[in-house]
Amino acid sequence: MKLSDIVSYDEKKLVGFHLQCPGCNRVHTIFIASHEKPRWDWNGDREKPTFSPSILVQQDWGPNHEKRICHSFIRDGQWQFLGDCTHELKGKTVDMVDVPEDYW
Repeated sequence: MKLSDIVSYDEKKLVGFHLQCPGCNRVHTIFIASHEKPRWDWNGDREKPTFSPSILVQQDWGPNHEKRICHSFIRDGQWQFLGDCTHELKGKTVDMVDVPEDYW
């Protein structure tokens, strides 16, 4: 499944999806309804979703706190990775991948 079932955190009024990022090989969460966090627009299509604006994930990684960046758009069911990504899919467009069933 490309998108997880809708994730809802009722106490915070957050609604979104988990997405498996093929660049980071990690799950990112996109909120489509939120009062406290950034919110993305979604085209309503579960097979070929489009989210906007871009998705920017920045994290420190490993014991040396290496800075990792994943910056992308998801358009028509494809990840479009931007040039500031620090992973191997930088500048590439690839199909979405399934969220691992054991994630939730």
